[in-house]
Amino acid sequence: MLASIPFPDISPVLLALNIPQWQFNLGNANFSLGGFELAVRWYALAYIAGVLLASWMMRLAIRKIGIWPKGKPAFTEKNLEDLITWLIIGIIIGGRLGYVLFYKPLYYLQDPIAALRIFDGGMSFHGGFLGVILAGILFCRKHQISILPAADVMAMSAPAGLLFGRLANFINAELWGRETLLPWGVIFPGYDAQTCSNAIMGLCARHPSQLYEALGEGLILGIILLYLTFQTPALRRTGLLTGIFAFGYGLTRFLVELVRQPDAHFQSLENPVGYALQLHQWGLTMGQILSLPMLIIGLWLITKSLKP
Repeated sequence: MLASIPFPDISPVLLALNIPQWQFNLGNANFSLGGFELAVRWYALAYIAGVLLASWMMRLAIRKIGIWPKGKPAFTEKNLEDLITWLIIGIIIGGRLGYVLFYKPLYYLQDPIAALRIFDGGMSFHGGFLGVILAGILFCRKHQISILPAADVMAMSAPAGLLFGRLANFINAELWGRETLLPWGVIFPGYDAQTCSNAIMGLCARHPSQLYEALGEGLILGIILLYLTFQTPALRRTGLLTGIFAFGYGLTRFLVELVRQPDAHFQSLENPVGYALQLHQWGLTMGQILSLPMLIIGLWLITKSLKP
C-alpha cells in the first residue's frame, strides 16, 4: 500500500463573484456591462499578505532606534511607504520578466503578448529578486539613502513573502517535486503530476517541494534574520543580514532543486532529470544555476561585514 498524503481539498480560488450583465440604453445606442466572474485567488492574497507583513517588520525595525549604528535607521517611516510601492513594482515586473527570460524565452518570443498575461501564472523568484534590487537602488538614489543599510532591512523582512508565496504554490498544486516513496509524499492532482514511472496502485506521490521551501527559505531563514535583527547588533554590521538572506535562500533553493520537478521543456529522453546545464551524468537545474550567484555574493557580504 502506498504510504502518502492525499492532496487537501483546497481550491486555488478563495472567493468567486459572478458579476451579472447589465444592459441599458443611451439614446439610440445599447450598452452592456458586467457578465464576468471576479475571482479572489490565494496566490494574490499571498503577495498582499507578504507585502503587509514585510512592511510591518520593517516599521518595527525603524522604530527600534537602539539596534541601529549611532541610533540612526537606514530610512524613515515616511520613506517606507514609498519603498513598498517601489518593491511591489520590482517584484511583479522582475518576477515576470525573469520567468519569461530564464525559463521560457523561445515560447514567449513566438507569442510576446502572452508575457503580459501574468494571471496565467509564471513568476520567477530570481527575476523578482533582481527587480527588488533595481527598485531598491532607484529608491535609495531618489531619497539619497545608503544602499546596504536599506538592503539589510529589506532582507530581514523578505522571508515573510517567500513563506506565503510557497504556501500558495502548494495550494495551487504547482511546482511540485519529483516522485518519491517517502511517507510524506503528496498525491498532487492533475495528469502531469500523476505521470510517474514508479506509480503504485495507479497513484503517484511527489515531494512537497513547495513546503520544503516554505520551511527553509521562509520560516527558518525568517526566524534567523528576525533574531539577529532584534536580539543582536547585526544591523551594525552593514551588509550582514543581506548576505545571510542571499546565502540562506541560495543554499535552500539549491538543495530543494535536487527533489524539485523541473519545468517540462528542460526534460528530454537524453535529459530526463531536466538539467539546464549538463556535463555527462551530472548537471545543474536552472534554479541551481540562478542560485549560485546568490551563494557567492551572500558569502562575500557575510565575510566582508564580519571583518573588524
